[in-house]
Amino acid sequence: MNIALIILGAGKGTRMKSDLPKVLHPIAAAPMLIHAMRAGHSLTPDQTVIVAGHGAEAVTEAAQSYDETAKVVVQTEQLGTAHAVAQAKDVLADHAGDAIVLYGDTPFISPETLERMIEARKNADVVVLGFSAADAGRYGRLVMKENSLERIVEYKDASESERAIDFCNSGVVAAKTSTLFDLIDAVGNDNASSEYYLTDIVQIAREKGLSATAVACDESETLGVNARAELAQAEDLFQIRMRRDAMENGVTFLAPDSVYFSFDTIVGRDTVIEQNVVFAPGVTVESGARIRAFSHLEGCHVSRGAIVGPYARLRPGTELAENVRIGNFVETKNAIIDNGAKVNHLSYIGDAHLGAATNVGAGTVTCNYDGVMKHHTEIGERVFIGSDTMLVAPVRIGNDAMTASGSVITKDVPDGALALGRAEQTNKPGLAVKLFEMLKLKKKKRNEESN
Repeated sequence: MNIALIILGAGKGTRMKSDLPKVLHPIAAAPMLIHAMRAGHSLTPDQTVIVAGHGAEAVTEAAQSYDETAKVVVQTEQLGTAHAVAQAKDVLADHAGDAIVLYGDTPFISPETLERMIEARKNADVVVLGFSAADAGRYGRLVMKENSLERIVEYKDASESERAIDFCNSGVVAAKTSTLFDLIDAVGNDNASSEYYLTDIVQIAREKGLSATAVACDESETLGVNARAELAQAEDLFQIRMRRDAMENGVTFLAPDSVYFSFDTIVGRDTVIEQNVVFAPGVTVESGARIRAFSHLEGCHVSRGAIVGPYARLRPGTELAENVRIGNFVETKNAIIDNGAKVNHLSYIGDAHLGAATNVGAGTVTCNYDGVMKHHTEIGERVFIGSDTMLVAPVRIGNDAMTASGSVITKDVPDGALALGRAEQTNKPGLAVKLFEMLKLKKKKRNEESN
């Protein structure tokens, strides 16, 4: 069956107190909108329509960065949820299949829940997602009769008996695309808010002789984000789920609550993650690696048996092969590091390739930037780079070569060669004492003049 996603993201989010459109506020380093799109894409939709309003240009950029085929339509007036969905009608006029309505500020609807809704569509014309609320508060209520959904009533319009119902409306709806828009065309705004409610389509469907039902999910999936406190709550919820899933898949944490994932982090089984590790977007860690304390990883790939940190920073483009060692206060960027190579201390390796079994000494820098362009450093296999070596790119160090500590290497080094690139040391007897005496006199004179 063809599926169309309609994701509502036109709200200004005034309670966020922000110039950023509400749906672009991040959870786990991705806009809330992307979380909603990601869940919906588990259904393999053939069309995705985002209904934007405030900040439509930024919303479009974010949506199409995730799915370049996504269409964005603009709701210029905020006249209710049915009016918002209606903005997608022209784009989906010829769509033959089902449409499912999601919300860009409700980021935790699971793929499994959406699949159950599509399955329920086989036996009902309209399917609504509901949840049993611990505190139903001002949620709309789902009025059920056995497995049939009779109507949805908004809290403002509900009777006392209807307000006693704890089965609540999430707002997520699935129906045949053409049916959905036919029902929306019949929605009026004769209610306490004078808005066009999407929820009214259930009663209209029943009046037309169509069937409706509800699928239940856990309340946590329906968490909506309307304020900064709720955004923080959503971040916590996401991290708890990611840590739990990682542990269920065989990952060991030394201090789980101190580790932060991005929405797309992948970690293999038997990996150990120590305290205060942050995974920014685009990280894959294979099985059996160890990420040591206070490390930050982004846009990188860590292979089996590698050890990273403590206090390491892996930046985008870093590729660590098996059994690589990246130690304390080491930064890598756009670097491919082959099997068994080691960069253990206080070094920067950028725009570089390190061959297998190479050892990079403390304080080494690949000087990759000339102020205008980046340049590449190529280091062969079984190379020993002495401590405090400056490798001025572009430069190549051959296999089995060595650089002397404190060298500035500006020329290629042949295989097996030792490169020394430092000035010859000269000792001046007694000069240190004389210099200190001169400096002390100068300081004394300066202090006297200032007084």
